[in-house]
Amino acid sequence: MSAPPDIAGFFRRVAAMVRKEFIQLRRDRVTFATMIAIPLLQLILFGYAINTTPRHLPTAVLVHENTAASRAILAALKNTAFFSLTHEPADDAEAEHLIRGGDVLFLVEIPAGFERALRRGETPQLLVAADATDPVASGNALGALSGVVSSALARERFVDAAGTAPFEIVQHRRYNPAGTSQLNIVPGLLGTILTMTMLIFTALSVTRETERGTMESLLSMPIHPVEIMLGKIIPYVLVGVMQGVLILGAGMILFSVPLEGSLLLLSAGTLLFITANLATGYTFSTLAQNQLQAVQMTFMYFLPNILLSGFMFPFAGMPVWAQWISECLPLTHYLRMVRGILLKNAGFADLQSDIAILAVLMLVSMGIAVARFRQTLD
Repeated sequence: MSAPPDIAGFFRRVAAMVRKEFIQLRRDRVTFATMIAIPLLQLILFGYAINTTPRHLPTAVLVHENTAASRAILAALKNTAFFSLTHEPADDAEAEHLIRGGDVLFLVEIPAGFERALRRGETPQLLVAADATDPVASGNALGALSGVVSSALARERFVDAAGTAPFEIVQHRRYNPAGTSQLNIVPGLLGTILTMTMLIFTALSVTRETERGTMESLLSMPIHPVEIMLGKIIPYVLVGVMQGVLILGAGMILFSVPLEGSLLLLSAGTLLFITANLATGYTFSTLAQNQLQAVQMTFMYFLPNILLSGFMFPFAGMPVWAQWISECLPLTHYLRMVRGILLKNAGFADLQSDIAILAVLMLVSMGIAVARFRQTLD
């Protein structure tokens, strides 16, 4: 006869293994913190920062006459929930610079003679240019514009509240008149894919050397820590450039994504962006004790990038505190840059603030990476 199963011993052994895993988890503080932080981060971002029906979108108004009707329209735009009047350009050139550089999403132009045409019973036109590179952000606001203007003019008795509005709103959806989602998504994918791959590549570099025991061999060689770091980053810069060329080429061929601006400016901005992400990933590799921790740090950093940068959800619809956080992320500025160059023919003058911030973030990331690597060696 076979011996009876040792039920009590079975439960003791399982309990011992459970206790061992909890002890190991307590010692691995990065993994434990990640398990707690990621659900909380997702809850906060989706609950407070993400808004699929954005309000208070930045708007510029170009007024060619100072009349009661134009003042009523300006007051209505300031008080509505959809628009936030942030600029009043002096001429067409300044207005074009604002919408091309991404400073505003809407440009409302009140032409000369608008009020006189209203009083004569004619049908004057109110011109509205919308940045349609993000169709989700502009669609609801454009639909509400006619009601906002009609209500404002009715209060001033330019319009009969019970009748049809005696004016016409001419909408010009700039840069993406058909509202094609691929024109918004594909340029964003260029930034998100580069962010993910560059972070993972370099986040594993130092920890991989440490786990394999080859770091001591590197340290015994007559080579400076900065030279080690550059030697590890430069190959991935070339890999990132190849990925960028592949994604951009596929987007142009498969989805007809245009290249309206300068390829040289796009290449320079992409190089800055790749370097900034590689330096950030390298910093993670100096903080992590193993490759698993390095990957966990990468995902912790990637999550706010993809949610707050304007790739998945409209940037203008986020609360101010979330926008301030996103301004510290390289992906936010790169998305503005790549969409501006590809779709808007934006030049250096239109994108200089985003380029400057991206360069600063790259230098800061490089500085932290060098300092952390030296501390790791010491």
